[in-house]
Amino acid sequence: MHMQLNTSHAIKEWAVAVEALEQAKTIMLLRKGGIHEQGGRFRVAYDQVLLYPTYEHQQPALLKPKYADVVTPVASGWHPETVRIGSWAEITEILLVSDPSAVAALLPFHIWNEKFISDRLKWKSRQPLYVLLLRTYKTQVQLIPYRAEYGGCKSWIELAETISLENSQPVLSDAAYSQMVAEIRQTISNV
Repeated sequence: MHMQLNTSHAIKEWAVAVEALEQAKTIMLLRKGGIHEQGGRFRVAYDQVLLYPTYEHQQPALLKPKYADVVTPVASGWHPETVRIGSWAEITEILLVSDPSAVAALLPFHIWNEKFISDRLKWKSRQPLYVLLLRTYKTQVQLIPYRAEYGGCKSWIELAETISLENSQPVLSDAAYSQMVAEIRQTISNV
């Protein structure tokens, strides 16, 4: 991978998930087609993305208890005045999973609960679940002003600012990350 030194590409994800990635509690995000994605399907636009935390749609009922406990629900349309960008990730693998038992076997590897999983599988049921594996890097925290175009149900956004990725530190060592990827691949293939 050729690492860029700065980027303005970002993926939006629940703040609780961004925090879990930054703390090396997970390397996994789950996606189905987002409403505003091209052709209604989720696709990965870039392999190096800033992690943009969102608050509006965080639902404690869809998270495992230890993650649900840290979420404060906000009113629809609420957003912070400034957004904290403190990490970016390289999307190293995209695994498509449609077998419910394989999806269930992945439960230990992410922050969501069974209800989230069953909801995701039922929604657009003919589409697979996209399992994104992310190698997360912490950067110097930057607070950027919120802009209206960052809102809405879309996965990818282009920030008005370019964020420097210099002096980034991976949250997991090469060996630890590779081992987790191998475990996840094994889990899916064992089903």
